[in-house]
Amino acid sequence: MTRERYKNIPASYLILMKNDEILLQRRCNTGYKDGEYGIPSGHVEKGESFTKALIREIKEEIGITLKPQNLEVIHVMHRKSEMEEERIDTFFIAHKWKNEIQNMEPHKCDDLSWFPLNNLPDNTINYIRFVFKQIKNKIFYSEYGWE
Repeated sequence: MTRERYKNIPASYLILMKNDEILLQRRCNTGYKDGEYGIPSGHVEKGESFTKALIREIKEEIGITLKPQNLEVIHVMHRKSEMEEERIDTFFIAHKWKNEIQNMEPHKCDDLSWFPLNNLPDNTINYIRFVFKQIKNKIFYSEYGWE
């Protein structure tokens, strides 16, 4: 008898920096963390790598073109969500990109703005705020939501 293996939900996230500011987007009409700020991201689809998912999602969300050689994995998180789903989140930083940043999904994002990394909005998603602290402390891997 074979058992089905347990599955984690994979997602890719993009950290874009300009001087000491980070690009954040405020979620709306998604049913998840609406009214809170996060970073551009998306789920990895079947047969897709984290990098390919990121490139696809970022083009869809903020209109820029990324190349794999300009991306660096900066953090990996194994996370248990509030809904008890287990997730693997991979955070990339882009060193350069093509095209202007624009809100391509205004029906899901009602603000796309740059914020000082040391002064994030109070309504920043908790685990995103946690990731920024980990990155600042040069911690490559973390676990969140398991307490």
